[in-house]
Amino acid sequence: MVMGILNVTPDSFFDGGKHDAAADLQAQVMKLKNEGADIVDVGGYSSRPGAAEVTEEEEIQRVLKGIAAIKKNWQEAIISVDTFRASVARKGVEAGAHMINDISAGQLDDQMFLTVADLQVPYIMMHMRGTPGTMQSMTDYENLTLEMVHYFESRLKKLRDLGVNDVLIDPGFGFAKTLEQNYQLLNEMDKLALLQLPILVGVSRKSMIYKLLGGSPAEALNGTTVLNTLALTKGANILRVHDVKEAKECVELFAKMLQP
Repeated sequence: MVMGILNVTPDSFFDGGKHDAAADLQAQVMKLKNEGADIVDVGGYSSRPGAAEVTEEEEIQRVLKGIAAIKKNWQEAIISVDTFRASVARKGVEAGAHMINDISAGQLDDQMFLTVADLQVPYIMMHMRGTPGTMQSMTDYENLTLEMVHYFESRLKKLRDLGVNDVLIDPGFGFAKTLEQNYQLLNEMDKLALLQLPILVGVSRKSMIYKLLGGSPAEALNGTTVLNTLALTKGANILRVHDVKEAKECVELFAKMLQP
């Protein structure tokens, strides 16, 4: 499946501020729909390193604005709320979202797991250390992939104890990982199959591409397509992307290869 990103933020690393106006937001929603997104991930708080703090009220307002734009012209869309705050997650689901995408796996809000259990919606938990502001200084691992497996096992047990069964994992490319560690993780990602959970991968236009190849996020589409394809070979079930059309083509070609 392909998850299209709908950032309702002024400072996201690639498309910050592009969808502030109502018309621009609607246009992006229709683009995601027309290109075949299976899920739309609505975010109101940029998680890029050094991003500005956002109040809960402002984040809720942005997320609800995004959900309303989707509901206006795409009633059947599956909507995910990209947030680490339980209050934002709850408001989003109450407004019509179907799942929660949490970069902190419940570590930045101790009410998140309880909220997910109460709402009984699918929950995506990502691997990260610290906060978006501190994560880049927390990249010391003895065995990155093994530590990630233990991390997810620990978080999963807490969710299971609360009665949460629909859980997906996100390896968190770029979050508390160096460029070299990102590629190590991609190479070893198939080991996460031990957890027997669906895997979401988000490498779209990230610095692990353009810092290696040169250029900027705007020039990182080709690299994104390459890494998305590699992620599929390593067990990715959902690709979280800015560019839905190209990701859908990756999925279609990969699926064709697997046909007998």
